[in-house]
Amino acid sequence: MADTQNMEMDLEQEAADAKMHPSGEMAQEENTSEDAELEEDSKGQEGSQAEESIEEEEVQEDEGTCDSEEEDAVAEKKGFFKKKEKKNKQEEKIAELTDRLQRQMAEFDNFRKRTEKEKAQMFEIGAKSVIEKMLPVVDNFERGLASVPEERKEDPIAQGMDKIYKQLMTELENLEVKPIDAVGKEFNPDFHNAVMQVESEEYESGMVAQELQKGYMYRETVVRHSMVSVVQ
Repeated sequence: MADTQNMEMDLEQEAADAKMHPSGEMAQEENTSEDAELEEDSKGQEGSQAEESIEEEEVQEDEGTCDSEEEDAVAEKKGFFKKKEKKNKQEEKIAELTDRLQRQMAEFDNFRKRTEKEKAQMFEIGAKSVIEKMLPVVDNFERGLASVPEERKEDPIAQGMDKIYKQLMTELENLEVKPIDAVGKEFNPDFHNAVMQVESEEYESGMVAQELQKGYMYRETVVRHSMVSVVQ
């Protein structure tokens, strides 16, 4: 009886195992299908993630390209402004140097003109001083020739003095030294120096009646005033 009971229990256990075996296989198959679905989902997710990463990379590449283009444009603008600023500085420097050169040239031209004027004035002063010293010699020649009697004017000495006097007056005239007209002219204090007043039937009042010492002009300047007597 005990053996029979044990056999029955074993058969029941085998039947139970047999019944459970298909369900185990079904569970395994279900697990397998679930794993496949999970694997497909993971693959799909990985694919979508890969596509998203590619799209992100493309976007980043596009953004990087745009950024590089903007940077190039900014760098180009900076270079343009730097060149323009450098050119403006060069133009300002050129204008400054040109203005300085023009000022120096103007100053030099003024200096040259001023120097030439001073030289001319110094020459005029020097020439006037020499002429003033020569005029007494001319006066002595005139006095000497005036003192020669008529009968002795043909003497060689008298003729020699007359020739020297004429030569001297010619050279003075070449130097633009000329005597001042006085006798018969209206008295002019710019040219005449009145030392006395006289009565005259020949000339009217205020006229120069007599020249006591000859006056001379050098160009437009009076070297010596004529010493004259004026009619009352």
